[in-house]
Amino acid sequence: MPIKKFDDEHLPALFQSADMASLKAQSRYYFALKSYLILLVIAALIAFYFPNESYGALASVSLFLITLGILIWLNVQKPEDTWYNGRAVAESIKTRSWRWVMRAEPYDHEVPEEQIRKEFLSDLKSILNQNKSLSGHLDSQNNNGNAISDEMKEIRNLPLEERLEIYKKERVGDQATWYGKKALFNKRKAKQWFIISIILHSLAVFMLLYRVKEPSISLPIEVVATAASAVLTWLQSKKHNELNSSYSLAAHEIVLIKSEAEDVESEKLLSNFVVNSESAFSREHTQWSARKRT
Repeated sequence: MPIKKFDDEHLPALFQSADMASLKAQSRYYFALKSYLILLVIAALIAFYFPNESYGALASVSLFLITLGILIWLNVQKPEDTWYNGRAVAESIKTRSWRWVMRAEPYDHEVPEEQIRKEFLSDLKSILNQNKSLSGHLDSQNNNGNAISDEMKEIRNLPLEERLEIYKKERVGDQATWYGKKALFNKRKAKQWFIISIILHSLAVFMLLYRVKEPSISLPIEVVATAASAVLTWLQSKKHNELNSSYSLAAHEIVLIKSEAEDVESEKLLSNFVVNSESAFSREHTQWSARKRT
């Protein structure tokens, strides 16, 4: 009975470990950054409301020491590097796996299956060796012990038409849905944070103008300015506008990729279709990763 669904849980165990390592590192990075920015705003609030109180000064000092510790942790542990490396390994393995199950280049030549299997496993080892720094972050508990799952073997042995349908639905269709949703998500978040930034800057301008009129009034201008800077830092970190543009472009490109499937009538054409599709998926991820590192 042909497989109707093929998703990430059917990919090699190394993918599961790399994917989990990347997600955990991403979560830790953003949690640390978020904590750092929130604590800075709280420290500014305490300094404003308790300017002449010793406990206020001690509280502010404590918060600034904590934020200093967060900065040191980010610099020493470098969760961003683990995030990027884990994502690079996971995506590379996913691309290689889809090529293997679809009998696409370089796993399309007429040689014994055992040799093709060894070539695939050798490629997985090469991917890991190129990212040795990730090894210490891989969780063996997330390893199901299968370098090649039964589902992968079953799909590889299916007829051309069935493999093509699985690829169109589970790979191309899945990517189209993912990029479409992510584009909308980042567009919405970019708008929300832009509105918050405008409100904070407008509030700071209003307070400054009011201070000119009433110099004796004490207003938390520094607190608002700190909050505005925190929002800007968060926006620069998340890059919602850039991701919206990038994901939208990828989603439209996938629409064009879908149309190419209509011409696939042979193993050679299927191989070319898969290689071109995977190259497009990898290109978007590589460009995004490069932008995040700059």
